[in-house]
Amino acid sequence: MPFKKALSLSRKTPAKTRTADKEESVRNLGQVNNRMGIFKSPRRPVIGLRMAPMIDMIFLLLIFFLVTVRWRPKEDFLPLQLPVAAAGFAQQAVKPEPLLFQISPTDTGCRVQIGTSYLVDIPAQNPEQGLALLMEKTRQCLLEQKRYASDPVDIVCAAEVRWENLARIYNVLRGMGLTDITLQMTEPAENESQN
Repeated sequence: MPFKKALSLSRKTPAKTRTADKEESVRNLGQVNNRMGIFKSPRRPVIGLRMAPMIDMIFLLLIFFLVTVRWRPKEDFLPLQLPVAAAGFAQQAVKPEPLLFQISPTDTGCRVQIGTSYLVDIPAQNPEQGLALLMEKTRQCLLEQKRYASDPVDIVCAAEVRWENLARIYNVLRGMGLTDITLQMTEPAENESQN
């Protein structure tokens, strides 16, 4: 009898193989697993970051910002023309004496002395009239002394003169076509620096 019982039990529950187990687990995906009592959900594909499109977007943004940026020139830049070297030899040309512009401060603005002959007052409130007079007197001085636009011009400015006045005078001289303009730097006296 025990032999028959064992035989009948083996017929009732057939032996499962590994492939049968796998097939059953695939069929039961998303259904309740009766053995453990937990839910099994179907596997979701793993989503990864693709780097190639991201790098393309970074380069596109970089190019966009480089193309659309507006580069500003330096604000404190003064246009200067450097002398051009002649064809390999030194030229011994005699330069004329520079025309001297001396700028000194006044209570209402500044005063410009052109050479030794002309004085022009430029008020701080309405400098346009003073600058127009400066242009006229500079032309007269250039004609009287038979000077050219390429002749040197020296600007000597007192330390108390405001920068905006100096810049206006420089712009007027450049606008007149004078190209060889030099700003002479002066150091304050020792007794002024000690105060």
